[in-house]
Amino acid sequence: MKTSHAVTVLGRELSVRSSAPEAKVKAVEAFVNGKLQDIGSALKSGDAQLVLTLALLNTSEELIELRSRREQDAGIDNRISSMIAALETV
Repeated sequence: MKTSHAVTVLGRELSVRSSAPEAKVKAVEAFVNGKLQDIGSALKSGDAQLVLTLALLNTSEELIELRSRREQDAGIDNRISSMIAALETV
């Protein structure tokens, strides 16, 4: 069941609905605000849209990299399982 949670991003309070526990919602909020703070402090411009866009691009890149690693790990796991099965038949 989804519940409403209040989160604040870039000083703006938002109400979000999520089935995740409160602690997870707060962890996501902290992660997002941390990313925005890191990027915002590196820019001379205070343009919130630019900060949000760069944070989204950075986070998307990280997600794509993690998915790629997971696929590689799954392939390695399959090869190891095949090798173990082959060794067990010897």
